[in-house]
Amino acid sequence: MTTKTTWPLLPVLHDREAGLCLAAVVVSGFGTSALWLASGVWVKDLTGSDGLAALCMLAMWLPALAGPLLGTVADRRRRKPVLIGVNVLLAALLLTLVGVDAPGELWLLYAVLFVYGAAGVVHDAAESALVATAVGPELLGDFNGLRMTATEGMKLLAPLAGAGLYAAYGGARVAMLDAATFVLATGLYALLRVQEETPAPPSGNRREQTAEGARHLWGHPGLRPLVVAGGATMLFAGLNGALVYAVVDDLGHSPAYAGVLYAVQGAGSVVAGLLSGPALRRLGARRFAAYGIALLAVAVALRAVPSDLPALVCSAAIGAGLPAVLIATLTSVQRETPGPLLGRVTATAHTLVYTPNVLGLAAGAALVELVSHRLVLVALGAALLVTAAPLFQRPSRAGAAFDR
Repeated sequence: MTTKTTWPLLPVLHDREAGLCLAAVVVSGFGTSALWLASGVWVKDLTGSDGLAALCMLAMWLPALAGPLLGTVADRRRRKPVLIGVNVLLAALLLTLVGVDAPGELWLLYAVLFVYGAAGVVHDAAESALVATAVGPELLGDFNGLRMTATEGMKLLAPLAGAGLYAAYGGARVAMLDAATFVLATGLYALLRVQEETPAPPSGNRREQTAEGARHLWGHPGLRPLVVAGGATMLFAGLNGALVYAVVDDLGHSPAYAGVLYAVQGAGSVVAGLLSGPALRRLGARRFAAYGIALLAVAVALRAVPSDLPALVCSAAIGAGLPAVLIATLTSVQRETPGPLLGRVTATAHTLVYTPNVLGLAAGAALVELVSHRLVLVALGAALLVTAAPLFQRPSRAGAAFDR
């Protein structure tokens, strides 16, 4: 058995371009995760308002709704200059927050976070397209798995670092840290050796360009079922996430115990990311996603058992199962989409897959007040099994060719 199938980190790091892309993801992800927590604490300290603090996340997330439109920006120019430009823009924007120290200046923080979110959509679309050019097709699954591992790892470490830096020096220093990570990521992207053709002038208006990406995504026999399953899975994952404090209360712990469950879930995602490349090669995208959703279904349903050990095991299983459909979808989009369309198709797929998660969180927050969370968890497990079932079925001839 070769190293490639046993330990995905080594072939990715041995590939110069893949290693540079992964390093840039880790560096910029660290700064983003640090700012994510610190911005809300910053607003809370200045205003005392939980609602205004929550608006920080809304400001960063809202531009994702325009993902299909923003994705066209990544297709109109070569992706490496786009990534460098976005990172420089964000570094400069973050430095404007250094003087925010009063409630009347928070409009600037919200404005920067909104632009941050919009630039992040363009950044993710351009990065996905550049990775598909810079990284060989045989390494895409490994790369995306390690990207997931890095992202989850940053979620475990960076918020703590951001909170500590904020407590010691204030929000301005956290903004400066995030700006520094974007400067470093700019240097890493600049080192990439990629051959990119200058995109042809766009045909049609912006609406037609946006629709072209959506048509490709929805008309592809392999991509459509993955995107549908991904959106449904993230909807149910959002509902499940909204019930975490009810689960903690059922276990007889204080709300802070939710942090333990989230940490165990993150550890499960780290493991899943490391194993996803070999699993994709062995199972194919459809079955890999299906097995992950099925594992998630069982784990969500068993969270209804009011005992610590099952709760911890289920959290780890949720962390391991949930990334499967996300990694399978992103890798398939990169492999099956023509280069000129890849930015807008990636952004459209992200919007369709990730937006339902927010809707699920909102619906779960209302549902938990009306219905026993145990009943909801069992129902969610059943719904997730239904979501996984079509991916286990034999695909059409075109879909089978895609999943080889």
